[in-house]
Amino acid sequence: MERAASHTHKEPAYLQIYYRFREDITTGTLKPGTKLPSKRILAEQTGVSVITVEHAYQLLADEGYIESRPRSGFYVRFGIAARQVWTPPAAAPAPITEAPEDFPFSQLARTMRGVITDYNRRLLVKSPSKGVPELTEQICSYLALSRGLRVRPEQIVIGSGAEYLYSLVVQLLGRERAYALEDPSYEKIARVYESNGASLERLEMGADGIVSYELQDCMAGVLHVTPFHSYPSGVTASAHKRREYAAWARKRDAYIVEDDYDSELSSVTRRIETIFSLAPERVIYINTFTKILAPSFRTGFMVLPEGLLDAYQEKLGFYSCTVPVFEQYVLAEFIRGGHLERYINRQRHHKRHG
Repeated sequence: MERAASHTHKEPAYLQIYYRFREDITTGTLKPGTKLPSKRILAEQTGVSVITVEHAYQLLADEGYIESRPRSGFYVRFGIAARQVWTPPAAAPAPITEAPEDFPFSQLARTMRGVITDYNRRLLVKSPSKGVPELTEQICSYLALSRGLRVRPEQIVIGSGAEYLYSLVVQLLGRERAYALEDPSYEKIARVYESNGASLERLEMGADGIVSYELQDCMAGVLHVTPFHSYPSGVTASAHKRREYAAWARKRDAYIVEDDYDSELSSVTRRIETIFSLAPERVIYINTFTKILAPSFRTGFMVLPEGLLDAYQEKLGFYSCTVPVFEQYVLAEFIRGGHLERYINRQRHHKRHG
């Protein structure tokens, strides 16, 4: 595995190791059950620190490519079915109603004052339908940094929270399609789809995502999934399962709604692999700043596939943006100033170290 870290200056060393192992695992060069080199040996082979290797291995494990076996080491997990079925938790986690104690309110207040001063009368101008360019551009930069997604501002649609965006999805893709949901899933997803006239199909959850035979038998035209910490199950889709979802969408000529709620606060890394990155032509990516920042931030966004841009403009381009321009500019400047990234990093540090 000496080639695992053929260093470039474009990516940190741990990501180079991660990408090389991920490629070898997904292409079958490393078979399921294969034992990986120890952290110490790989560090010596690649000329990096043991901590760097540990970070790469932890990321691979978090995404379901490998697993750690006590007193034995790391083994390839990708392609191995989950060993257990999902069982309901004793109690669902309570909804978040306020921001954490360490929320950078003073920085937010300074950002708000700066926006009032710097943007001046631009705050009185109506927002474009999809959102102000300053925010859509910053979201593109944010996605490139946090997800490795390269998208254009024209693909971004800003809306007042995920639930509003679910409604737009139905209006865009059509009520004549069946919409498949994880079972269990967040109850409001089903309620929004049904209120928009969509018919639903519920697919049983397993320990690593939707049970494979349920997915293969599904004839729906749209699949709505929450790959990371799906609520209320808490299930995170494995790397193999995410690829299974992407393959299903391509085979069925269907669309996936990837609801990426909560993944920013992963305790290990900012790079959680998305289904969008696997099938960008078949996936509508949705996220919201409600969980990242505070419940009062009713600002969400979706990323449309390039092939749906004309259809969106034709069917929904007449809609006005539902987020006030002041809030859009504040969020844009909060991201531009690096405050969002620093806040997320602090939250990850708290999760790692309690």
